[in-house]
Amino acid sequence: MSEQSEANQPAAAEERVLLEQALHGYMEKAAARDIMVAFSGGVDSSLLLKSACRVVSEANQRDGGSRRVYAATVHTMLHPSGDRETAARVAAETGAEHLVLEIDELADAGIEENPVDRCYRCKRFLFTRLLKEAEKRKISVILEGTNADDLKVYRPGIRAVRELGVKSPLAELGMTKQQVRMLAESMGISVADRPSAPCLATRFPYGTRLSYEKMCLVDEGERYLKQFGLYNVRLRAHQDTARIETDRESMGILLEHGVEIAEYIKGLGFSYVTLDL
Repeated sequence: MSEQSEANQPAAAEERVLLEQALHGYMEKAAARDIMVAFSGGVDSSLLLKSACRVVSEANQRDGGSRRVYAATVHTMLHPSGDRETAARVAAETGAEHLVLEIDELADAGIEENPVDRCYRCKRFLFTRLLKEAEKRKISVILEGTNADDLKVYRPGIRAVRELGVKSPLAELGMTKQQVRMLAESMGISVADRPSAPCLATRFPYGTRLSYEKMCLVDEGERYLKQFGLYNVRLRAHQDTARIETDRESMGILLEHGVEIAEYIKGLGFSYVTLDL
């Protein structure tokens, strides 16, 4: 280990402590009643869920309360296969009560033509359903996992979250994605290094008519590509062309297996298979 790395260790440890204290303090204020976390099974919402469960458990032990933490997962055909199973596993690890809401936003959220504001329409539709579920259970505290880095890019869904009054603790505390991963790892969260998994509609250009059949084909292609050990991969669909995106250090894997990959992806109905440089 270099002298610089050794010098950085205390600073990193101090940063982790400060981040954990800030999140713990936020949750303590929320823990006066039941909490619902909009839960995808990704690292951001998993960190919120773990922290909420820890704080609520401590509060219940102190005062003999019976407050609960709900992990509310919206299950739709727009999300990659395996997301639901991951969410169920992580919810069980935290001790939260897992709620799964079955939703068909392709039919009901007005996103069939993949409009530019798709994310806004979708988020507003999904969170409106979550709010109704929370109201049924008399839950007034609803949290979601937007982080500070998300505020720097085009994320129209964030506007819907704010309009509906859902809280975003990570963004409010200024916590970046890197800090979220660091804190999640230190807290023993099993998905601390899980890559982001946006919905399958993002694989198609705006203005493309969406269908579950097309999205299932893209999902199948991505599952095939992940078998090669790729950490991060996307299969973008441009009519009859499939465009593969991956981290630069993984491109060699795709080139090494290029013939078999092209054959498989073409078997899904594409005429051309390209690698995005």
